[in-house]
Amino acid sequence: MANAVDLRKGMAIMLEGELCVVTDRLHVTPGNWRAYIQVTMKSVRTGKQIERRFRSTETVDVVQLEPKEMQFMYKDQEGFHFMDPDYNTITFSEEVVGDAKNYLIENGKCEVLFFGEKAIEIELPASVELKVVETVPGFKGDSVTNLQKPATLETGYRVNVPLFMKEGDVVKIDTRTGEYIGRG
Repeated sequence: MANAVDLRKGMAIMLEGELCVVTDRLHVTPGNWRAYIQVTMKSVRTGKQIERRFRSTETVDVVQLEPKEMQFMYKDQEGFHFMDPDYNTITFSEEVVGDAKNYLIENGKCEVLFFGEKAIEIELPASVELKVVETVPGFKGDSVTNLQKPATLETGYRVNVPLFMKEGDVVKIDTRTGEYIGRG
């Protein structure tokens, strides 16, 4: 059990008998009223978004998730295939993988959070390095401005990069925001 003010993004809680993962949290102190925590969660069973207000003194049942390092192998029509250190392969649906699909490269390592035997969420590092596979060419002198152009990365993800970037360059992407943060 923990106080509602201790909730953070990525934590798992048991809410009315249903396992939920916190996707967003906001601490609100409205003038002379009592403070509350506005929490947005995703139900693991149904995948639906749930919004709930907790009093700051209210307790919630926090569930400990077990992290397991896995290696992303490939994606096909069945789903995303991962392998654990014991060479067991597990296939995850696109719902479990979520936005992490934009940053997964073949043979790349990541942590998967499990509740018992069920995969709940893929935890990525704060940033990843990906290769630019398609973009319009830049011109001499483009490094002077902060203008950006669209680029497609090796995972198929599209992001805006500076004008001086070209195909084959490696870029660093923030996995929390999905934005370009520098050269790789």
